[in-house]
Amino acid sequence: MRSLASLSFSAILALGLAACAGPEADAPPAPDASASAAVTDSAWTLDPTASRLGYVSIKAGEVAENNRFDTLSGKVATDGTASVDVSLASVNTGVAVRNERMRDVFFAVADNPTATITAKLDPARFGGLMVGQTVSRPLQASVTIKGASADIVTEVLVTRTGEDRVMVLSAAPVIISTDMFGLTDELGELRALAQLPSITPAVPVTFTLVFTRG
Repeated sequence: MRSLASLSFSAILALGLAACAGPEADAPPAPDASASAAVTDSAWTLDPTASRLGYVSIKAGEVAENNRFDTLSGKVATDGTASVDVSLASVNTGVAVRNERMRDVFFAVADNPTATITAKLDPARFGGLMVGQTVSRPLQASVTIKGASADIVTEVLVTRTGEDRVMVLSAAPVIISTDMFGLTDELGELRALAQLPSITPAVPVTFTLVFTRG
């Protein structure tokens, strides 16, 4: 079940990258040509120390537990290609044996070490977001894990916290299900190992992503 969060994380991260491309209809007036050129000619990189991805798993129908992924990386290239990688081995459930089961049984990290998110953006649009300004926008990303891909749509809040720094927050939890990535059997294995009556196959995911330019 914790893997669900990881999947969602990937999606979310991609969404966050997409957000770095900037607002659409609700954006402020376009910047001057030199500002647009600076944005288009610069890559944006995820700051892993300031970024967070978490999810809540529910077992036995009523016991909720916080989980997260500790190792994230990502960037938006100058051509607008956004990509994010999540180290599935970095899943952190707060319990060592659960971490091991998530890595070895659910994710099978020896063969599938990374979840990948991709999106195609327009970097020049980001130039219209002023320092201190926040906008919201819907975003779509493609998430791939263990060879299975799914498109996820959500809404993010994007704040330009500095000339070369952007923060992206989930506007609401993103619900991810094992069915989206063919992980139902793996979830059943986790349930059996933990001797639980159930593990809810859908999880809410939240995130804070910080990107820097240059």
